[in-house]
Amino acid sequence: MTVKTFFHRLGSPPYFYRISKPWGRAFAWISLILILVGLYGGLWLAPPDYQQGNGFRIMYVHVPSAWMSLFVFMVIAVCSFIALVWRMRLSYAVAAASAPLGAAFTAVALVTGSLWGKPMWGTYWVWDARLTSELILFFLYLGVITLNRSFEDQKTGDKAAAILALVGAIDVPIVHYSVDWWQTLHQGSSFKGLTSEIAPSMLWPLLVMMTGFMFYYGWLVLWRTRSELLLRESDRDWAQQEIRP
Repeated sequence: MTVKTFFHRLGSPPYFYRISKPWGRAFAWISLILILVGLYGGLWLAPPDYQQGNGFRIMYVHVPSAWMSLFVFMVIAVCSFIALVWRMRLSYAVAAASAPLGAAFTAVALVTGSLWGKPMWGTYWVWDARLTSELILFFLYLGVITLNRSFEDQKTGDKAAAILALVGAIDVPIVHYSVDWWQTLHQGSSFKGLTSEIAPSMLWPLLVMMTGFMFYYGWLVLWRTRSELLLRESDRDWAQQEIRP
């Protein structure tokens, strides 16, 4: 099977529905193991920070959540582009399934960032470039979700949400580079290419948590996409066979 043939078959809703179930189970177990290992390493094995003490440990939830907020929106933007250009129904379903997950990651990033900021800055919120652009990203997620469900014709909602996702993707590099482009209270990126300023004893649990969050998203998006496909394809024979007891 050629790569082109594989992706052509992968774009078929019934084919994706069949192969996604075992992949979802595998991702679920991998994410569970990685997140437990990461939490153990971050909460118990990593030493206290010389400035923040144990307060820095919220990083092991905040940083992966913030990273996933950007990653998921880019997944939605790529799926939206594919769907608009090649009219692939599966891409619309993946984008719709991803939006609530990305909104949840962004909300967790904002809340944990506020909790982390209180002892560091003396306040839960400042209109900092990083925080403000991340809040805008959250509203973009809500906009994609709302547009997707606001029209009786699902195709119209899909297209409207896809256009917003493509336009809103400009906010992703703004969030990422805001600490470099503007003077902000938010600390700069701890990762410079393949290197990091974080001590190895603190770094490895963070990398494990970030990987675990990616697999967690993979599991949830596969599960949600399967449900989305059944909803969208309910009038087709393959979906009726899957729904039928």
